Amino acid sequence: MAKVIVGLSGGVDSAVAAYLLKKQGYEVVGAFMRNWDSQLNNDFLGNDWHGEICPQEVDYNDAKEVARILDIPLLRIDFIKEYWDNVFTYFLDEYKKGRTPNPDIMCNKYIKFDSFLKFAKENGADYIATGHYAKIIHNGDTSILLKAKDENKDQSYFLSFLKQEQLHDVLFPLAELTKTEVRQIAKELNLNVADKKDSTGICFIGERNFREFLKNYIPATKGKIVDIQTNNVVGEHQGVYYYTIGQRKGLNIGGIKGSNGQSWFVVRKDVKNNILYVAIGDDNKYLLCDEVLITDCNFLQNIPKNVKIDCTGKFRYRQKDIAITIIRNDNDTINVFSNNPLKAVTNGQIACFYNENDELFAAGVIDSIYRNHQKVELN
Repeated sequence: MAKVIVGLSGGVDSAVAAYLLKKQGYEVVGAFMRNWDSQLNNDFLGNDWHGEICPQEVDYNDAKEVARILDIPLLRIDFIKEYWDNVFTYFLDEYKKGRTPNPDIMCNKYIKFDSFLKFAKENGADYIATGHYAKIIHNGDTSILLKAKDENKDQSYFLSFLKQEQLHDVLFPLAELTKTEVRQIAKELNLNVADKKDSTGICFIGERNFREFLKNYIPATKGKIVDIQTNNVVGEHQGVYYYTIGQRKGLNIGGIKGSNGQSWFVVRKDVKNNILYVAIGDDNKYLLCDEVLITDCNFLQNIPKNVKIDCTGKFRYRQKDIAITIIRNDNDTINVFSNNPLKAVTNGQIACFYNENDELFAAGVIDSIYRNHQKVELN
């Protein structure tokens, strides 16, 4: 009987994944990963759980109850140092550069499918599994990563930086299920997490205010919000690091003559001079580009160099697929071209690329954008 260790997060998806694997005849062991020292950081940040148990411990207790109901063992593993060194430090460094990182993708790369995978192998596992909505096909030494059946929940984007050796012994039991079906299975099993709300935001922040959290690690000074078209000061920002290209909410700009009631959007962050540039309307030219340079690329499949490839791409999670053309350069960067303007492409975020069969074949970090062959300054 093959042994699989399932990452039990305390949510409904991983719980149902564990159940399905047990039903399929695997020897199933659950493992709860502790990646963030809540007590240490609450002491540093000020405990804002108002006397309640912190969310991470709530999740652990939920995972214990799931393991009891499913009658499987549950292990608890600490990856706090690994998470800090490989994920949180990267997160902070990117924000200090004025970029917008995606720590969840790095968590998968360095923690769930690296540290956890090594732990599982050391403990006799043939496979690891998670509750991700994604599909994987193993063909000898090659694994193909595809979108899940439920495209509204598809999480292949978050797995786009995994290497072939990381995918080789991975199972995704929810590949052919919708979220509705997963919750229905959980209810039929009377699982304690059947109606538990999906977690949102970055795992180490939880439901806390993101800007207030970030201030503890990247203190910043207030500065001018400037209309990029007129160079007029239209407001005051709370720290240029805390904003994202394309952001509309939280700018507190209103009643400006000439805006005609339209919303303002962040279009540039001048980190050096602490200026936040904005423009009116979601279709303003400052949010648009037609070429993107992708660096730090990960190739899940081999694609030729210096050849135009028509495919689809995503430049952020939950974005609809966009028809694009890419070229893999000699230095393994990727140039992206689009016949239609791309909107609010943000440096530091991850772009991933799919072929006509919904196979994710490459991904990388958005480094810079171009408009009419001219590089657009975002920082």
